[in-house]
Amino acid sequence: MHLFDKCRAFTRHNEVKAEGLYPYFLPVSGSTDTEVVINGKKKIMIGSNNYLGLTHHPHVVESAKRATDRYGSGCTGSRFLNGNLDLHLELEERLARFIGTEAALVFSTGYQTNLGVISTLVGRQDTVYLDKLNHACIVDGARLSFGTVQRFNHNDLDALEAMLRSQESGGAMVIVDGVFSMEGEIADVPRLVALREEFDFALALDDAHSIGVLGHTGAGTAEHFGLTHKVDLTIGTFSKSFASIGGFVAGPRTVIDYLQHHARSLIFSASMPPSAVATVLAAMDVMEAEPERRDRLWAITKRMIEGFHDMGFETGKTETPIVPVMIGPMEEAFLMWKELFERGIYTNAVLPPAVPEGSCRLRTSYIATHTDDQLDYVLEQFAEVGKKLALV
Repeated sequence: MHLFDKCRAFTRHNEVKAEGLYPYFLPVSGSTDTEVVINGKKKIMIGSNNYLGLTHHPHVVESAKRATDRYGSGCTGSRFLNGNLDLHLELEERLARFIGTEAALVFSTGYQTNLGVISTLVGRQDTVYLDKLNHACIVDGARLSFGTVQRFNHNDLDALEAMLRSQESGGAMVIVDGVFSMEGEIADVPRLVALREEFDFALALDDAHSIGVLGHTGAGTAEHFGLTHKVDLTIGTFSKSFASIGGFVAGPRTVIDYLQHHARSLIFSASMPPSAVATVLAAMDVMEAEPERRDRLWAITKRMIEGFHDMGFETGKTETPIVPVMIGPMEEAFLMWKELFERGIYTNAVLPPAVPEGSCRLRTSYIATHTDDQLDYVLEQFAEVGKKLALV
């Protein structure tokens, strides 16, 4: 058997393309915060994680340009050696204050952050506990560690408690998504904190979809519950509310210092480019100066969830601007995606293994700068397509 045999046997994507239903890797030729241009046609974007609508904010864009003029296009090296800018340090100090921790550390991507944090901290005698619906980067970080990996059913904290009681030795980490990216559901942080106090494990929250959205200042899930100082590590990405790319971990100074000198995904990877760092700093300026963006985002979220429910669509247990429209069979999800796409609406068709079998969905997500007219049109088209396909 040749190594590439599995590649030659993989034909499903071409079959879906031949049917005109392939929804992935579509080339965007232009964009605003709430619209994209694909094949010369505008689409209302309801599949983005640009929650606060900052990708085209004048202050954000201008800050990126100024940083490029001053520092050039990239750092051409790791932070450990020659790629450590004063901008990186400024951002880390500001993130620590924002999250409410002693220190923070910036990585090149959110994915690399989880790879580095989990694989570095969880050693051979340790155990890491994962929710089965955690993001793939958490799973991969656990796989890279030398510790034992235990997975519990989604939000089944009774099962987690039983696992913790049976652990015989070593340290433990429990890490979950603060907001689950395909469900829009918020983690039960109060119960996790109670378990932490009983079993003395390290509690980490991946707040990729929480930062900028949850909490009275947008500092994430722990702030949302008033439990900032009960969560050991907050992990985040800059590719959502911060309108950039990169990632960070915030926590105790001793842990951050250890990660800085041991995390392979930090030490052996080129650092965030200056324009990306400046973008995050500028996004934080806007988040602080314009809290009304979060208010608008939550008003939109409430409206869309209620609108889908009124039509008869199921949206699961979402509590956030991530609003999954449950379809079920893969073929029907593809058909609905195509109908909406042709009507000028960009959604995300989500299939296994990203979600459990039989739970295919259109993942919609909303931006603070969506207009009422755009939202009206989206709801009208969902209603029409849902009836046409006999889904509602």
